[in-house]
Amino acid sequence: MSGPVVIDSRLAEPGSLFVALSGERADGHDFAESAVAAGAAAVLGSRPVAAPQLLAEGGDEGVVAALGRLARAVAGELTDADIVGVTGSSGKTTTKDLLAQVLSGLGSTIAPAGSLNNEIGHPLTVLRADESTRFIVLEVAARGRGHIAHLCTIAPPRIGVVLNVGSAHVGEFGSRAAIAQAKGELVEALPAAADGGVAVLNADDDAVIAMAARTSARVVSYGLAPEADVRAEDVRLDAAGRAAFTLRLGGGSAPVRLALVGAHQVHNALAVAAVAAEFGMGAEAVAEALGKAGPVSRWRMEVSELPDGVTLVNDAYNANPESVAAALRTLEAISADGRRPLAVLGVMAELGAAHDEEHRAAGRLAARAGAAALVVVGDDAAPIAEGAREVPEWRGEVVRVPDAAQAAAALRARLRAGDVVMVKGSRVAGLEKVAELLMSGEDAK
Repeated sequence: MSGPVVIDSRLAEPGSLFVALSGERADGHDFAESAVAAGAAAVLGSRPVAAPQLLAEGGDEGVVAALGRLARAVAGELTDADIVGVTGSSGKTTTKDLLAQVLSGLGSTIAPAGSLNNEIGHPLTVLRADESTRFIVLEVAARGRGHIAHLCTIAPPRIGVVLNVGSAHVGEFGSRAAIAQAKGELVEALPAAADGGVAVLNADDDAVIAMAARTSARVVSYGLAPEADVRAEDVRLDAAGRAAFTLRLGGGSAPVRLALVGAHQVHNALAVAAVAAEFGMGAEAVAEALGKAGPVSRWRMEVSELPDGVTLVNDAYNANPESVAAALRTLEAISADGRRPLAVLGVMAELGAAHDEEHRAAGRLAARAGAAALVVVGDDAAPIAEGAREVPEWRGEVVRVPDAAQAAAALRARLRAGDVVMVKGSRVAGLEKVAELLMSGEDAK
């Protein structure tokens, strides 16, 4: 087989391997013949099909395991490629995108599109690499204990980056300590320092920097802390919410001006700088590359200008308490020039027993950010409205709506020239629809 490995028969091409999974809406086995007709050399599946086939036992689980073994074999053959894994409660995708852009200036770089960070997306990304690949940048997510450790057996990283330990998925893990335990599996999987292993850790997050004790790899720290190996000084935001700072790296320094929106991007950029330095890039080269890097994955601090000068920030891909706080700080910064800030907030999923209080806290933050109007979407997000009303000095308006379409309608009725709108919520809220409706100017169907 000389073509790509695909799980969508429509992407099959000559020499490809089609992986047939049952799925929730369709069974890939039913499309095996069309994949072969498009040129697929074989089908990897769990039941017989009328095509050249690799048959795995155990249903989809067996197919996914076989896919992982295939990726592990390929990774083992790519001796000239460095594998970099990135994990954290938030910021993984943006940091992965930044890192891929910076490293691409040094050699052929493979990275997943969007958030292909699980036991299917991970091997599919690895299987895009070939003998010319210099870097493989992987986003490593965890749904539970042992998941990251498993992903690291598929594509063993030499460098591991841990961004932060927050409250995302605390409902599944039970505590921040349990989340830290899971995230730290990445640094535990790294080679020893003598074998080139490097753990890149956030010096400003106590749970992350504590992972230094869990790895035999060499530790490189980054952050705002004066003791960090790679650090930012003189951080400031412009009127568009983009950060600038002085990068201190390897005894050198250089000014950085990011194209990405949000103060939280500084830490993401520092993590990238620390990795880039491991491949020989100096402060000036890193600063230049970071300044050229732009947003890649959708719905993550996407900034658009609407008619009448309204600025729309679509950060609707996902949400947790830390990322919501970062989004609201960004809203406050962008509107500091006197423009009216408005926030559209949806549910933060998988918070377990902390659900109500974390949503009330988000509401308080929105009020303190000065939101002129706070549109709260869905019953599960109702505590956000309660929290906003707890701030006595706030004079803004709370609007509760059932869905994204009604949120867009509520905004249209309230928008004024020059307003700034932040849209933020977990995937289940589907708030990207708010941005789509506002940008299209169409009424909800």
